[in-house]
Amino acid sequence: MTADAPRTEIHDYLEVLRTQRQLSPHTVENYRLDLLELKKFAGEFSLASLSYHQIRRFTSQLHAQEVNPRSIARKLSCWRGYYRWLAEQITLPANPVDGIKPPKKNKSLPKALGTDDAVRLVSQHRSDTASQCANRAMFELLYSSGLRVSELVALDISQSIEKAHISLGWVDLEQAEVHVTGKGNKQRIVPVGRHAIDALLAWIAVRPTLLKADPHPLFLSERGSRISQRLVQLRIKAHAQSLGIPADVTPHVMRHSFASHVLQSSGDLRAVQEMLGHSSIAATQIYTSLDFQHLSKVYDQTHPRAKK
Repeated sequence: MTADAPRTEIHDYLEVLRTQRQLSPHTVENYRLDLLELKKFAGEFSLASLSYHQIRRFTSQLHAQEVNPRSIARKLSCWRGYYRWLAEQITLPANPVDGIKPPKKNKSLPKALGTDDAVRLVSQHRSDTASQCANRAMFELLYSSGLRVSELVALDISQSIEKAHISLGWVDLEQAEVHVTGKGNKQRIVPVGRHAIDALLAWIAVRPTLLKADPHPLFLSERGSRISQRLVQLRIKAHAQSLGIPADVTPHVMRHSFASHVLQSSGDLRAVQEMLGHSSIAATQIYTSLDFQHLSKVYDQTHPRAKK
């Protein structure tokens, strides 16, 4: 194999991508750059001679350089395809990229509102209509108890329900707690704050004006049916935008805000796990990163030795 053979083979492979597979010019250019990067790593070795261990070492170097795991996964896919094509042109003992997995994608931290924005979002409401009262009660309950939106819309007006109806959840106003059925049919009881109780009482007082066929749903749409998850999402997003809150607020953001704010105040990870309904503490531990970020920010802003 001549010294410039890899360059020729790369060129031929890219032509196959352009003409036979008809990939876009942008995609072909990305393939070209990824293959040239591999060629640079190979140095004096030909691409055809690279081994599994050499490419795995190069992948580890990319990871150590903090290259995005998605980018590494794309490069491996490109190289794997190249060697698959190359094996049709010349004899290769094996595809040296087979079996090499990209590093795990970085887990993005859940978004959470600041305390001021969260309180402003749930406390500033018009209550001129029944739907506005429902909004206030729903948003207060999401932030007060950290419910999933699926759990919120499944709530029924009370526990006193006919035998033919199976309730997935209800609010006990006297005990100030909400009973929900979460993932895996796992039931849990979560406290409900005073402001959420007040908002629920105001909503229940006007709820009959929207009630039509089904008497069970706690939260109703303007048509009188059980409110949908999508409608809750649209309403909370519109409300946040009307208040000028820059974040893309969703019911899931309110759940994250509940968890991170409770953890910041209490430091009790097990309690947060129970209230969120996580089956494993590992799912809740991501909030410790959020809490650490908050503490680091406070430290940077207040500690004399941290100030620039």
